[in-house]
Amino acid sequence: MERFRRAFRINELKTEVTNRLAMLEKRVELEGLKVVEIEKCKNDLKKLRDEMTSRGGGRVGNCPCKYNFSDDGKKLNPRRDVPSYPKYTLSQETIEALKKPTFDVWHWEHNEMLSCLEYMYHDLGLVKEFNMNPITLKRWLLGIQENYRSNPFHNFRHCFCVSQMMYGMINLCNLPEKMTLTDMGILMTAAVCHDLDHPGYNNTYQINARTELAVRYNDISPLENHHCAVAFQILSLPECNIFANVELEAYKQIRQAIITLILATDMARHGEILDSFKHKVDSFDFTNEEHVTCLKMVLIKCCDISNEVRPTEVAEPWVDCLLEEYFMQSDREKTEGLPVAPFMDRDKVTKPTAQIGFIKFVLIPMFETVLKLFPQIEEIMVQPLRDSRDHYEELKQIDDAMTEV
Repeated sequence: MERFRRAFRINELKTEVTNRLAMLEKRVELEGLKVVEIEKCKNDLKKLRDEMTSRGGGRVGNCPCKYNFSDDGKKLNPRRDVPSYPKYTLSQETIEALKKPTFDVWHWEHNEMLSCLEYMYHDLGLVKEFNMNPITLKRWLLGIQENYRSNPFHNFRHCFCVSQMMYGMINLCNLPEKMTLTDMGILMTAAVCHDLDHPGYNNTYQINARTELAVRYNDISPLENHHCAVAFQILSLPECNIFANVELEAYKQIRQAIITLILATDMARHGEILDSFKHKVDSFDFTNEEHVTCLKMVLIKCCDISNEVRPTEVAEPWVDCLLEEYFMQSDREKTEGLPVAPFMDRDKVTKPTAQIGFIKFVLIPMFETVLKLFPQIEEIMVQPLRDSRDHYEELKQIDDAMTEV
């Protein structure tokens, strides 16, 4: 009887919250609320969330992630928000710049990045192709942004970087002429979601520290599996489901494709994926599903680690961010008595040593392989990588000379 009463109270609360949220959304969407009224909506929403938390709606367990699973396997729903980020109108100059790897990602606030991502989905024809509700797209993007943590590197700005580079490569390589709009949607959505709820500590740490994520995913790409799980938890909410109007079978294929791409961003699989692509690239067939899937995996990998393609003044601050995150991890590993990778140890690594090997042996070989399929990327993407390699080699020579002195 007590269980029945508790279930009734929960359902009653759900109905109350749903009705009140629907009322607030209607005010925002139909009446064009002013800033003061929007702030009032935000305050009302905060009160609702506080109510839900005080009535048992908070997180459970010891997992530091925003999402968790209760013992019975039921998902805990993420927070729901009215899509109230300020409308940012993109100038023609910004629209053109968005398509290029030279885009300066440091000059934009979160609401502006959200507006840019929203524009990309409209511009590529994805809103029309998937019959998306534009309000749902806004709410989904807001949910995505709020589920990236404030890490030095793996944060929402990194998500935007990767997504903008993907949008740039789609345009530069004329992918819509060679692949389907569904493929474009898969590429963009995987890029947007690829590092959701990243905790700032890599797979090696997760596995060595035997974290909840490592245990849950049996030490197999624990972070990438988690990013996928969070992505589809968000999409499982009707108010955030940008694929709500897609037929079931098509949705299953889209879901599987997005999972495949996000899992491909685990650098432990780099050699395997690049070797597979190298075997296909000389006789590449855009009508071959296996070839296209392999290309999509390589494209998201390129975008994920593409910072050095950008101008030095844009790329170099990212190195500082990455090293800061690395040092946080290695300091923790030392404290916990776990193995420390030399490239993450603040006592052993410098910016030049961190970048030279990565650019020479990971970035350039991968981008030069893609170059075989898309010669147009040489000047705007591959040459900057060579210039970046030369830049860091010069810095290393200076560092070495200073050390000798």
